Amino acid sequence: MSTSISLLFQRVAPKLWLTRCAGRLASCRLPWVAQPLIRCYAKWYGIDLGEALPPDPKAYDSFNAFFTRALRPGARRLADADWTSPADGTVSQFGRISLGQLIQAKQRQYSAAALLADADLARALGGGWFTTIYLSPRDYHRVHMPCEGRLLGMRHVPGTLYSVRPEIVQGMDGLLARNERLVCWFEHPLHGVYAMVLVGAAIVGSLATVWHGQVAPHGRRIRQWDYGSLAPLRLPQGAEMGHFQLGSTVVVLMPGSAWRFRPGWETGRSVRLGQAMADRR
Repeated sequence: MSTSISLLFQRVAPKLWLTRCAGRLASCRLPWVAQPLIRCYAKWYGIDLGEALPPDPKAYDSFNAFFTRALRPGARRLADADWTSPADGTVSQFGRISLGQLIQAKQRQYSAAALLADADLARALGGGWFTTIYLSPRDYHRVHMPCEGRLLGMRHVPGTLYSVRPEIVQGMDGLLARNERLVCWFEHPLHGVYAMVLVGAAIVGSLATVWHGQVAPHGRRIRQWDYGSLAPLRLPQGAEMGHFQLGSTVVVLMPGSAWRFRPGWETGRSVRLGQAMADRR
């Protein structure tokens, strides 16, 4: 019953208005607003500030600054693997991109073309593999490169702002391909083209990348940036590539090679940035 009520609320709630209100509150730099928010949030979710840089909550001038905090050097180790986890979070799904379809939840699928808003890129990744990682409110919210990559392009796709909590994802068809999202695609020198999709959600203030900064919604028009003809931007495995403000989901689409996910990579399992994800067979 509670799940049904949650789904109904997602459909009728003024999601854009709530998101804008949350964004203004989170960006407020008044200490009497920001500091109680930070302290209560850290206590409620049991956040380990010993991993943060800086570790003192008073060093953050807004809740957004705290939420997108950096990790201290050495807080995460990069595993010896062809593909490593791009974020802290929980593995929602992983598997083969079969007939252009990805698994969203049990008995629910959605198309790669819809997620990427690009039929050609979806065809290029057909027969490959994917994994979806959900970043909960307590997780570190910067996203890093799962392997080396040369930036080829970026596409911002406007959409809805449904919550991406697991129970909502399981109950709503095609949610990840309906929400606002930022699609980035790269070329690995050995593995070929792969894509990373940052999926926005309810009360996500913004999506951002290290090479562009904040990518703000701009009406209902899809916007695209092509980088292939510019001076190449190459990001090594483990390098930061972007972040969320107030949490969401990352989908990694891997090229059509014979990959083997590591034994610890399982649906529902918590993972950490830099953890071994997959290797070539």
